Amino acid sequence: MPRLPTLDLLQGTLDLLVLKTLSWGPAHGYSVARWIQQLTDDVLRVGEGSLYPALHRLEERGWVESDWRRSENNRRAKFYRLTPAGRAQFRTESQVWSRFSTAIAKVLEAGEQPV
Repeated sequence: MPRLPTLDLLQGTLDLLVLKTLSWGPAHGYSVARWIQQLTDDVLRVGEGSLYPALHRLEERGWVESDWRRSENNRRAKFYRLTPAGRAQFRTESQVWSRFSTAIAKVLEAGEQPV
C-alpha cells in the first residue's frame, strides 16, 4: 500500500490528532507521535518539525498546558495536557471531522453520477 504524503495529510488534521491523544492524559511529544503512528498502523508519522509547532500552537490557543517532568526513561521532558477549553475544542473538532469524512466517503463510494 503506498504511503500517503504525510505533510499534506496532517496540515488539516494534526491538531485534532494531538488533542485526541492528550484526551487520554498528559504526555510528552514523543509519546504523542508514537501513539498516532501506532494507531494508524504506521500510515501517519508525525515528525518533530510538525509536532512541536502544533503543540506550541495549541498551547498559545489555551487548549493545552505543559510542564517539565521526568519521563518513563527518567529523562526530563515537557509533558502536555488538555485544558477544559482544549477538551471542548476536541469535541467540536471531532464532530466537524466526522461530518467531513462522512461527506467525503459518500462521494468516493458513489456508484454513479447524481442526476
